[in-house]
Amino acid sequence: MTDGPPLDPGAAAADLLAVLRPLVGREVHVSDWLTVTQDRIDQFAAATGDHQWIHVDLARAAHESPWRTTIAHGMLTLSLYAQLRHAGPAAQSWPAVRTVINYGLNRVRFTRAVKSNSRLRLRVTLAEVVPVPGAVQVEETCVFELDGDSTPACVASMLKRLYP
Repeated sequence: MTDGPPLDPGAAAADLLAVLRPLVGREVHVSDWLTVTQDRIDQFAAATGDHQWIHVDLARAAHESPWRTTIAHGMLTLSLYAQLRHAGPAAQSWPAVRTVINYGLNRVRFTRAVKSNSRLRLRVTLAEVVPVPGAVQVEETCVFELDGDSTPACVASMLKRLYP
C-alpha cells in the first residue's frame, strides 16, 4: 500500500490500461526452470488425496506405466503457475497494482505428461487487457514447457483482475 491520499480507482485503472495495452500479443514472462521432484508429487498427492498409482507408486509405474516412471498430476502442473509466474528475476511486477486476484481459467489442456524429475518452465503472453469496474482484467496465455520436448506439458488461458 502507498502513503498519501487514496487513489482514484477509475484514474488508476486507466493508467494501468495505458501501460498494459501495448503489451498485448507480446511475451511478458519466461520463468527459470523448475524440477518437478517425486517429493513434490507425493506432497501434492497428500494435499489433494489423489494417490493414483501413476503418480506415487514408483515400482508399479516402472513396469506398468507407458512412461516407465511416475508422472505429476495435471493439476500440480497447473498449480505451479503461481511459483513460475511470480518468482525469480524474470517475474513481472504489475505497475501501480495493489491487489492481484486469480479470476479463473478460460481453457486448459494437458498436452504432455510431466515425468518425475522433469524440468518445467513457464512462458506467458499477454492475450487481452480489458477494463472492469474498479480494476483491469488480463488474460494470459500460459505455456508450460518441458525441457527437451517440443510439446508443452500444459497450455492454459489464465484470467486475473488487477486492482490499482
